[in-house]
Amino acid sequence: MKHLQPPNSMSKRLDQDERIVMTLDAGGTNFKFSAVQGNKPAIEAFSVPSKAHDLELCLGTLIQGFKKVRDSLTAAPSAISFAFPGPSDYAHGIIGDLHNLPCFRGGVALGRMLEEIFGIPTYINNDGDLFVYGEAIAGLLPYTNRLLEEAGSPKRYRNLFGVTLGTGFGGGITSDGRLLPGDNICAAEVWILRNKLDPGMPAEEGACIRAVRSAYAEQAGIAFDDSPNPREIYEIGTGDLRGNQQAAIAAYQRLGEVVGDAMAHALTLVDGLAVIGGGVSGAWPLFLPSIIKELNSNFHKPSGEPVRRLTQQAFNLEDQAHLDVFLRGDTREVVVPGTMHTVQYDPMPRTGVGMSRLGTSEAVAIGAYAYALKQLDSL
Repeated sequence: MKHLQPPNSMSKRLDQDERIVMTLDAGGTNFKFSAVQGNKPAIEAFSVPSKAHDLELCLGTLIQGFKKVRDSLTAAPSAISFAFPGPSDYAHGIIGDLHNLPCFRGGVALGRMLEEIFGIPTYINNDGDLFVYGEAIAGLLPYTNRLLEEAGSPKRYRNLFGVTLGTGFGGGITSDGRLLPGDNICAAEVWILRNKLDPGMPAEEGACIRAVRSAYAEQAGIAFDDSPNPREIYEIGTGDLRGNQQAAIAAYQRLGEVVGDAMAHALTLVDGLAVIGGGVSGAWPLFLPSIIKELNSNFHKPSGEPVRRLTQQAFNLEDQAHLDVFLRGDTREVVVPGTMHTVQYDPMPRTGVGMSRLGTSEAVAIGAYAYALKQLDSL
């Protein structure tokens, strides 16, 4: 029989690594700088405005930010590794035509520039990819596998799909400890899946900050510019802030339905766990049940016979009742033919959807750290 490495073995190796990697989570509004050593933050992260309207100012912000990180470290860094939105030629460190960072249009060799300034290897990846990579190494994936082990279940997960809900709708896939970038570095571009509720639009238009604000405005009968921000809409939905509570709940249920449909497409192919992060993710009590409902919904054959949306049954890992059933599964003992031996068997195909266990920015930093060390070790 083939014996695979324990799912959290990579995390244990990273915990013991003394090398330091400077990291960055780049957004259209702010750049969040940090550094990681031994799979833990090496400094206190800090954010600065990205100054995305002007290339010279933006590049200066990046350089000064990394210099500040370097000056805060107790030892010299081994690499720079960070997340940047796409489309970009990540393998060659070239940032392309970005909607949220327009000053990079035409292509900017950012990786090479930083290597020449700091004299260390520089790696750039998609933010959604690094988020999921971090959660696969030290977040939801090992957390869930640990719960399964403690529950006595033979079930273990090695594949993780994830999405980020924020200014846009991002995604990432890892399989057995490896990041899946795709041949054109376009894997898990979930933002451009079809929008279930408006098929002429991409899923992102139903799964981001502006989608929540737009849905609230529509339900409440107000102009988009008068719509509250997603945090306020969440507090209206929970009754902690005055406003149209019914509209707030409907806005997040609508987001959950769109995200759930997109996740169903991905999980059909990936067959693993799913993790959610991003700036809108704090409102999960209002949208996660809708995601699970969509994942467990049915198609219908011409005869009217129902067909499950997913082969797997989907569980909300943030709901204790769901989690208990997920961990218990359908474990039984089966006899090895012709012997007195038995083996454990769990015939229940299932997936679980949970929220980030690290926080989005820290997950991105851990993913960037792991990616850099893997690349350094291959030199």
